[in-house]
Amino acid sequence: MILTRETDYALRIIRAVSDGSQKSVVHIAEEHLIPQQFAYKIVRKLHRAGILSVTRGAEGGCRLQVDLHDISLYELMVAMDEVTLLSACMQQGYECSWREQNRQICQIHQRLSVIQRNLDNELKSHSLYDLIFGPSTQEGQTNNRKS
Repeated sequence: MILTRETDYALRIIRAVSDGSQKSVVHIAEEHLIPQQFAYKIVRKLHRAGILSVTRGAEGGCRLQVDLHDISLYELMVAMDEVTLLSACMQQGYECSWREQNRQICQIHQRLSVIQRNLDNELKSHSLYDLIFGPSTQEGQTNNRKS
């Protein structure tokens, strides 16, 4: 699994407004080297997910609507409709012809399920703040206390 270009661009857009300012999509696209039409599509998804607010008109633009500490990389990937599954057999309701034919548990599926859970948990453990700015001081203090 890799991050799609769309999720990479979404991170760039979020970084562009992470200072609390309102910026136009055109400005963000030019400044962060994102194709303009693609930027509009991504901003719509970020708006639908509640991550950005969008104001239309001459003085319009987009602004960060959430605390980046509270949004994980996993949640961003979901907002971008990015499939985060290792295998098609991880999908809910997947019918495995091998399992049906052999009438036994598929060890490959069992092992991939463990890896999938671990991967999901890892993606959920990284906030967008940490990705954009590095580990927050708050988390650094928490980690130091554990040592």
